[in-house]
Amino acid sequence: MTKLKELIGRLKDKASQGKAAILSKRATLSLLRATSHDPFTPPTSNHLSTFLIAGDGSRVTASAAMELLMDRLQSTQSSAVALKCLIAIHCVVKRGSFIMRDQLPYSCGGGGRNYLNLSKFRDRSSPVSWELSSWVRWYAKHVEQLLWASRIVGFFLGVEAEEDSSQGWWTKAGEERASSLSNGELLRETDALLAVIEGIGGIPDAACMEGNKLVGEIWSVVEEDVIVALSEVLVRVNELRERFGCLSFGEVVELVYVLNRLEKCKETVEEVVVVVAEKQRLLWDVVREVKEKVEKKVFREEGKTMRRQRHRTTKSERFEFPTLLIDSLDLVRFPSARLL
Repeated sequence: MTKLKELIGRLKDKASQGKAAILSKRATLSLLRATSHDPFTPPTSNHLSTFLIAGDGSRVTASAAMELLMDRLQSTQSSAVALKCLIAIHCVVKRGSFIMRDQLPYSCGGGGRNYLNLSKFRDRSSPVSWELSSWVRWYAKHVEQLLWASRIVGFFLGVEAEEDSSQGWWTKAGEERASSLSNGELLRETDALLAVIEGIGGIPDAACMEGNKLVGEIWSVVEEDVIVALSEVLVRVNELRERFGCLSFGEVVELVYVLNRLEKCKETVEEVVVVVAEKQRLLWDVVREVKEKVEKKVFREEGKTMRRQRHRTTKSERFEFPTLLIDSLDLVRFPSARLL
């Protein structure tokens, strides 16, 4: 039964591609080739590049190409096709032209985070398709978080990232941009980037998918995103460390929340993301240093609060009249309601 469904999938691919070739629809043909029903192999770099070229040009051309991609993603019931469509969207983020990126769904998401609408995706056609369905849901959520974070920080993650040998993990341009942000903007961007990192904690069990090249390709591109997000978080946490003395108490509390979330990701990051040990140590050292500063500041603020409370109590007791004395006074009430 499974082999029959795979055969039907291949026949559908051949028929669709043949129709597109006859009608000379370049973008459609390249997309169909990149998003076949084969559940074991990822789209080739050549097919993805052909789709990007087909969508490159005017805004009308790019919009039509992205509309084709989104229509195929939303209409398919095949987990393999859905995963390959998501890979194609990811490819547009990384390698697409500015005009194509401008057509990505995040621009019309209206602030929501489930605009790919795949959180309930299920493909029951075969055991492999059923297992891949969990990868569709997880990968779609990752792409949504990636687009959301890109929207918050103002650029597409990984596109402008170039390793700087003098810094080792973040660029001078990244530092300069972070230094121009307000404290609130830094915290907001860090929060969005953390959502990308936290997403790897929900990765489906890959044991039953071992050897599946499609799954391997997905994990490879997601791992790159997480490494970029970690480096961007490091830039912002480092900037907040430099500004620590200027942070308000409310901003310090928010920073504690962010750092706690980041530390919860540490074990998962070390297990599933291949990052050079020196880079990881740099990140966690900065986090630990900032947390120590936060604890000292919070302790000082608590001490000041307690001293102020004690001072108010002492002061109020000093000027408090005995109740009996007040009750024994002959009070004269005037129309103004004041007591003399």
